[in-house]
Amino acid sequence: EGSTATPREIAEIHLKDIEIQDKYGAKYLTYWIDESSGQVFCLVDAPSKEAAAATHREAHGGVANTMMEVDRSVVESFMGIIADTPAAIDPATTDMQPALRIILFTDMEASTATTQRLGDAKAMELLRTHDGMIRDALQTHGGREVKHTGDGIMASFVSASAAIEGAITIQRSFATYNEGTPEVPIRVRIGLTAGEPVAEHEDLFGVSVILARRICDSAEPNEILVANVVRELCIGKDVRFVDRALATLKGFDDPVQVYSVTWSS
Repeated sequence: EGSTATPREIAEIHLKDIEIQDKYGAKYLTYWIDESSGQVFCLVDAPSKEAAAATHREAHGGVANTMMEVDRSVVESFMGIIADTPAAIDPATTDMQPALRIILFTDMEASTATTQRLGDAKAMELLRTHDGMIRDALQTHGGREVKHTGDGIMASFVSASAAIEGAITIQRSFATYNEGTPEVPIRVRIGLTAGEPVAEHEDLFGVSVILARRICDSAEPNEILVANVVRELCIGKDVRFVDRALATLKGFDDPVQVYSVTWSS
């Protein structure tokens, strides 16, 4: 939804939805605000789009610009566990959860060749080691695993600096691991960008997910490659970026500005 309302006004609107939602069999769960674009994203459990829209219309007269069906578990993997909104909240003191999320992809180098060389059993053991090290870094830095991609992991973060710190921890963990097991090293690529919970093509994060995947594919083994938006979100943080100039990415008409993160100590 596009909106020029203040966060307090949005909170009051959300409460109006809650007041009459039972009439339409709906349950307004939560919402997010992207203050930079003025967009509001609302999550509702309703029997139909019509029921959700009718609740909006009667409660405050507003109607969503776009409505789409999503899997609650997928939303939670990006945005966090969805708790029911209290029946009574003070809009003046309500903390707004930002809509923007940092999207991170990892990719293990030469996973197919490694499986052929080691055999299924040993390759699966190596993959479990890989998964465990990445998941430890996500837990440490507040990342949420969205899905396993077979030879990597997709995750989301609320904070760009936390996402960068998580990516650095991942690369440093594998560097330490490889020093101890040089005969079977694990090298990963990492790519990051940022996106909102609902974007183009009526898909969760939409094009931003594809962009993060393509940036990851463009990274070198042991590299952290980020879109310019992530670098800008980290202005003032103790992170060093190296300009990798414009990258031509599959599926994108225009070249994309990317930066490599310096992580070695």
